[in-house]
This record gives sequence, structure tokens and C-alpha cells, in this order.
Amino acid sequence: MASYPRATPRPSRPGPKSVLLDFGGTLDADGLSWKERFFRLWREAGVVSAREEFDPVFYAADDSLVGTIPRALSFADTVERLTILVAAALQVRDDRITARVAGRFLEDAEGHLRRNAPLLARLSRRYRLGLVSNFYGNLETVCHNTAIQSFFGVIVDSVQAGLTKPDPRIFLRALDELGVAPADATFVGDSATRDMAGARALGMRHIWLTGDPAPPDGPCCPGDAMIHSLEDVEELLF
Repeated sequence: MASYPRATPRPSRPGPKSVLLDFGGTLDADGLSWKERFFRLWREAGVVSAREEFDPVFYAADDSLVGTIPRALSFADTVERLTILVAAALQVRDDRITARVAGRFLEDAEGHLRRNAPLLARLSRRYRLGLVSNFYGNLETVCHNTAIQSFFGVIVDSVQAGLTKPDPRIFLRALDELGVAPADATFVGDSATRDMAGARALGMRHIWLTGDPAPPDGPCCPGDAMIHSLEDVEELLF
């Protein structure tokens, strides 16, 4: 595995008043999307080998859950439903494999969330925190399940907001509730096309959390900060 610097620096600017974060791939992993993590797990299980085969299956399963699940559905049940849908499309007939994939995904995600909880606690004492995510409609329940809800002044779920990233209005929804202008906020996320592009459209500072392998072209904008672990964000904000 390649070795990375802890963070690429950003130009000197006054610190933010608010920090907005993404959920999937940012709080529950170090820059790896749900699709990428599920692909790796199904590949390790010997079910799939090519991303070209897996990607459309995942997207179809993921899309089918958006706006169709109860707001009170737990994090574990959300992961299980998604895993079962993907397994059915991949014609996996061994329920033990499906359960193992779901269990490993959930264990890894919950491990990252536990690791990041002290960081969120520290940030919440210094900044107004908000969560902005393209999710299924039950993000507040998921945050409650994983003991991070109390750190955020606002949680914006795309289904509940009726908006999806990179639409700048979903970021503004969070900022308006926090009483902060885009120029006084920083967004931290793992997606160049959704997180970084949406923040950039508002002129909001953005920090790209990107996993292994590192993107060959570097950050989405010259001079942008890029980190490989959420733990590295503090040294860029303070």
C-alpha cells in the first residue's frame, strides 16, 4: 500500500465557524464509498471479480432503497436490506455469505464511527457541526443508533430535504439552520462529484477525504486540501 503525507496544505485563510460533513464514506470510512467497500467484500467472498459487473447491480439496489424505507429503520437493518438486494441480483443463494458480507460491512463502519466520535466531540466544541448526506430517508435514526447524533446542530438527509448533492441548495439548507454563510464554512467529504463539486459551487472551502488508491490527478481544485484519514482534518481546521 502506498504511503501518504498526513494532509496536503491549503492556503492560509481565517478558520471556519462551521464544519459540514458527509456520512457514508466520510464518517464511517476513510474515503471509501459504500459501493467500493461492498465490492471488495463480495470479491473477497468469491462472488464477483469485476467492477463493471458489480457497479450497475449496486446502483440499482441502492436506488431502490432511496425514499422507500421507514425513517426509523436502524443502521443494521439498512445495511442488511441493501446487502440482500445486491445478493439477489448477483444470484447468491447461500444466506451465510450474504450475512457475512453485511456483518463485515457493519462492523467496519461502526468501528470507524466509534473511532471518529472523540474527534466529532472536539470539533463540536469549537465549530457548529452539520451533516449533509445523500441517504435513504433515515439518517437521523442511523446517527442515533451510532451515537453521533448529539454532535450535530443539523442533519440533512437528501430524501427528507427533497434535494441531493451536488445541488448547492442542500448545503445551504444546513448552513441556514446553523446560521452560517458559505464563506464561513468548510465541507468535508469523500466524493469529488457530489461533495467537492457542491461545496465549490457555493464558494465554500472543501476538504477531500480520499482513500486508497489515491486519485491520480490529486485534489479536484488546485490548492485544495486532501486527506486520507478523517483524523487528519483537525490540523487543517485549527
